[in-house]
Amino acid sequence: MQTIALKKYRDETWDFKTANTKQYTHCFHPYPAMMIPQVAGRILDEFGRDAKILFDPYCGTGTSLVEANLRGINAIGTDINPLARLIAKVKTTVIPLKSLDWYLKDFNDFVFSARLGEKRIEPIIPNFKNIDYWFKKETQYWLAIIKEYIEQKIKDKDIQDFFKVAFSETVREVSLTRNGEFKLYRMTKKQIEKFNPDVLSVMTEKLIRNRNGMADYISIKNNDAISKVYDFNTVYEIPESILPPESVDIIITSPPYGDSRTTVAYGQFSRLSNQWLGLEELNEVDKRCMGGIRKKEIKNFGIKLLDEVLSRIADIDKNRAYDVLSFYMDYEKSINNISKVVKKNGIVAYVVGNRKVKGIEIPNDEITVGFFERNGFSHIKTVIREIPNKRMPKRNSPSNIAGITDTTMSHEYIVILKKE
Repeated sequence: MQTIALKKYRDETWDFKTANTKQYTHCFHPYPAMMIPQVAGRILDEFGRDAKILFDPYCGTGTSLVEANLRGINAIGTDINPLARLIAKVKTTVIPLKSLDWYLKDFNDFVFSARLGEKRIEPIIPNFKNIDYWFKKETQYWLAIIKEYIEQKIKDKDIQDFFKVAFSETVREVSLTRNGEFKLYRMTKKQIEKFNPDVLSVMTEKLIRNRNGMADYISIKNNDAISKVYDFNTVYEIPESILPPESVDIIITSPPYGDSRTTVAYGQFSRLSNQWLGLEELNEVDKRCMGGIRKKEIKNFGIKLLDEVLSRIADIDKNRAYDVLSFYMDYEKSINNISKVVKKNGIVAYVVGNRKVKGIEIPNDEITVGFFERNGFSHIKTVIREIPNKRMPKRNSPSNIAGITDTTMSHEYIVILKKE
């Protein structure tokens, strides 16, 4: 590990503190723990100039895919969250502005007519658990009207998906969830009494913003590069029909830092949107994430730092040690599978965070290096950057005792490796 220390350093030029992280289609839809586009873009500019295919095995909403396509590089992404896949697909699909503008005008006319109430519309309100807990009746009514417009009036699949992404963000914004939270926490009773969102206006604002982002994306993307987004779990397999062995030039990704239940709850964040959109696997996302199913077994990974951390956590709380162990068992399997599709001399860039469990910091960057070195990779460097723009909780409760908190991640680590 001494060689890792020599190659690991802090570089403020990677912080991008004043950068606009919402350019082009990056302005579409918030999502937990997103990698900022400037990081993906700089990695591509330094290590992917000759790349033909980029693969992101935990692609989220497609940040690295967009950056690859802007540079003329074809991209393949996979994610187990259906909402993330939808957003990534829309962000990387060029939609002719003439067609898009026609539907935007038609929607604007529809909104005008609906507000006048000339003809009372009786939409079908979805019937899912706790809908009344998360949405006021009036909000449900207007969301249902928009949903029926999207499904019944828009025939073009790409444009329908474009509207669904704006609708998903609207769902979250007009719900009774607290602002600034990714997990599902309900507003206070006092906040709820004052909260009367204008659903149609929120939807319209999202559509206009996204349309302008798409226009900017089209103006820069003067090439034929495309992205394809799939639903396969790299813990178990990477289908050879999609990515044959040694077919990928560069991987740029930001994997989960731990199991979804105790770190970033991607499933919770997506649940309301998934329910309104009728997407599959409504509440299964967190279970399907790495470490989502706790394994109650003892395993020695043969990586000294990881084994020591697991032992220290187990001395404090055996169940939390099982959570960490379960995540790294899946993480190791995923890296083993991912390593097979990378070409000789291909580059892997993992943007990771070093989380704390029970007050003990887990050196995720060095663990990542260790797993890849076992698969024939050499470590080039690890750059440490501040996280000024990545929405993550600044403090958490490591002991689950009320009032006792600890700092969480303020830095992330850009781990660069090369396949020998």
